[in-house]
Amino acid sequence: MKIIIAYDNKGRAEFKTGWGFSCIVEAQRKILFDTGCNGVELLFNLKKLEYTPKDFDILFLSHQHWDHIGGLFEILEENKNLKVFALESFSSHLKDEIRKKAELIEVREEKKIFENVYTTGLIKNNPDEQSLIVKTEKGLVIVTGCSHPGIVNIIKKAKEMLKENVYLVVGGFHLFDSSNTEIEEIVRSFRDLEVEKVAPCHCTGEKAISMFEKEYKEDFIETEVGKVIEV
Repeated sequence: MKIIIAYDNKGRAEFKTGWGFSCIVEAQRKILFDTGCNGVELLFNLKKLEYTPKDFDILFLSHQHWDHIGGLFEILEENKNLKVFALESFSSHLKDEIRKKAELIEVREEKKIFENVYTTGLIKNNPDEQSLIVKTEKGLVIVTGCSHPGIVNIIKKAKEMLKENVYLVVGGFHLFDSSNTEIEEIVRSFRDLEVEKVAPCHCTGEKAISMFEKEYKEDFIETEVGKVIEV
């Protein structure tokens, strides 16, 4: 499988960047995970990466914050055959608008999406959130949007669901306003949970990203728009 960062706060000069997150997950089928904060910019980046919205079978929405669903309707306009996995707790208005354009699959419980690919199901918080899990030969790969319910809680949920080690966690860890002490505790928890590799970005914050890099060394993966992570 591989993960390609399609939208993030950082990126090479040829890409558009902004506050938000989106990535492409290729695991038998092509999944677009979140849509960043700006649909025009996301479409620009996808074209640079040699993808179009029609390439995707599934659109997976982690939560209902603007910086993760900002490009939603630009994607839906371009692909009328998408299955959209969105939380049951999304607003009724947003769910109705999605149904006009695509097949909406409302997520509450943990479930298999297709072979070796799962959602954690709705993890309660404000906002609620779901994360994507891919089972690989090397272990579980967890893709997170913003980790509002707590990145450690998400990792524990994935391990509890599938009873396997965690090879990689990629996405936003939502630590940009956390203290050094809080971040150090979370980094220790990653080690206690035997997470092998990390690729933090978006709302993780530069301080926390640096602390993960210091701890994980060669097992730290730097991310930016255009980055390809192969597993």
